[in-house]
Amino acid sequence: MQNRSSNIGGQAVMEGIMMRHKDKYSIGVRRPDGEIELKVEDYKCTFGKAAFLRKPVIRGVVSFVDGLVIGTKCLMYSAEIAGDEEDEKEAAKNAHLTEEQRQAKKEKEDKQFKWLLYGTVALSIVLSVAAFMLLPYAIASLLNKVGASEVIVTIAEAFVKLALFMGYMLLVSRMKDIQRTFMYHGAEHKCINCVENGMPLTVENVMKSSRQHKRCGTSFLFLVMLVSIFLHFVFVLVPVYWVRLLGRLLMVPIVAGISFEIIQWAGRSDNKIASFLSKPGLAMQKLTTIEPTEDMVEVAIAAVEAVFDWKKYLKEEFGWEPGEEADENV
Repeated sequence: MQNRSSNIGGQAVMEGIMMRHKDKYSIGVRRPDGEIELKVEDYKCTFGKAAFLRKPVIRGVVSFVDGLVIGTKCLMYSAEIAGDEEDEKEAAKNAHLTEEQRQAKKEKEDKQFKWLLYGTVALSIVLSVAAFMLLPYAIASLLNKVGASEVIVTIAEAFVKLALFMGYMLLVSRMKDIQRTFMYHGAEHKCINCVENGMPLTVENVMKSSRQHKRCGTSFLFLVMLVSIFLHFVFVLVPVYWVRLLGRLLMVPIVAGISFEIIQWAGRSDNKIASFLSKPGLAMQKLTTIEPTEDMVEVAIAAVEAVFDWKKYLKEEFGWEPGEEADENV
């Protein structure tokens, strides 16, 4: 059966899942005591609501930055919930404070959190651009010393870029602490695939669904690498090294925007071209997703149900009625 996009997306966080649908997003986290902590918030675009922000390519840049902001915020929140014992210790320290003093302290901490959040996002963008956009060209440019043409340098840059990206993914996937996050990443994908293939959202159905999805952030990042490789050939005829380097930096938003449009189209389409373009990213997801446990799936389902009426979706898209069982294998 052909899957149908639900327009729901998410991200794995520490011991949990963030799920977003339209103007709401939820964070489900498994507490140290085993209970599921669930939080729902309104989605507010970092750049505002101007109409031009929804234009093709531009919306990709907005979505990328928004994803980093919300994702980082959710990671910080999940870390607090997963380390709930530290919160209890903090509460004990504040027991002697008056209500006004607690409120003033909270406002100060909220302000510090906001600056920390945007600082973390900015640093993440700078490091990512430096490591995967500028560093590969700087390394490949060493070939100029042996008389290589700019075409050869740009081709070498492509290989260095892919090697750095895949090496980074392989290294991260072997880190024990990250592996649990990748299990939650798998649970996120399985939930989305479950409903998009017409299956009721139960633990049993989710567990047998695929952990790979075309709209995954891993696929997006891999597509960014590929799009940048092709677009950077524009600078082959530019004679000045620093102009070529600066050009690559200025092209980052364009690369992100184009990549977003491609992955959104591929996620909605099942034609041969879309399937072909999706294969490299789906293959990379074997590193960034791991089969989850049933308790992880329970967290993912709770996060989905907090922002998405999957029963209404199944009824509208597949004609499903409550009480019916689906027997599709996904």
